[in-house]
Amino acid sequence: MPKTSKATVLLVEDDKIQAAATKDFLESAGYKVLYVRDGKSAIKMAKTQNIDIILLDLILPDIDGNEVTRWLKTNDDTKGIPIIVLTVKGSTLEKVTGLEAGADDYLPKPYSEIELNARIYACLRTKALQDALRKKNQELEEVLLRVENLTITDSLTELFNRRYFESSHGKEFKRALRYSSPLSCMILYVDNFLEIAENYGHEKANNILKTIARLLKSCIRGIDTIARWGEQEFIMMLPETPKEDTAQVAARILQIISNYEFPDLQEKVTVSIGIAGLPDPSIETSEKLINEAELALYEAKTKGGNRIEFA
Repeated sequence: MPKTSKATVLLVEDDKIQAAATKDFLESAGYKVLYVRDGKSAIKMAKTQNIDIILLDLILPDIDGNEVTRWLKTNDDTKGIPIIVLTVKGSTLEKVTGLEAGADDYLPKPYSEIELNARIYACLRTKALQDALRKKNQELEEVLLRVENLTITDSLTELFNRRYFESSHGKEFKRALRYSSPLSCMILYVDNFLEIAENYGHEKANNILKTIARLLKSCIRGIDTIARWGEQEFIMMLPETPKEDTAQVAARILQIISNYEFPDLQEKVTVSIGIAGLPDPSIETSEKLINEAELALYEAKTKGGNRIEFA
């Protein structure tokens, strides 16, 4: 239920006598009242003050009340403020015009104080319900977003997970084929992860994975996609990147990780990297692209690791 004692009413009325009477009644009913006489002042007040509802005279000395309503209802900062149009004009056409401009209610003059109070209360109640519904919808959207993030994000590294990558890489592959643009796939394997886990424990090993994930993100662009591919594997899709440029990225990654000093770890951490890419007439699907990168990675691992191999 809206609390009228805390509601702020913006009264827009060019008739000083009518304005004084309305203002006195509203204040006696517990409203806080801000008063202006013209449309430009009303717009300025609505933008700069915390207004709960507007009582707007249709006939103003500078701007037609319907134009004021239309402006307020199309502005992001003021469109949520209820507007009750007040006017001596009482034809059906005038009412329809005001409501089409965005007014929430229409009250012809002369009006009784009881009816005015009832109309204000009804508008405030509707606004309160709309605000509550808007808040609930926002909270629901935030929950849904968190749930969605949980389904596509690896909880340890906060990168995309394999499920997300498998569902999305096909789009980038099709785009590369359509526009004959280069596309590279890089798979990275942490060579000595199992030894580290055995010697230092899984918590230490997991912390190393989180650090590597952060280092990898620092090496790629916003248009690139990176995901955790396996327990100790990461996969990257680099659009608009030929294999030669991907080789430079891979070399930088290899150097950064091998030179990184992990806390409380005596041995160096090294990685093996396999790369495949377009254009390549033998690669007709995104699954084939990934498979070729995995074969290149296997070759890097069998050659002792800490190296880059190409499909």
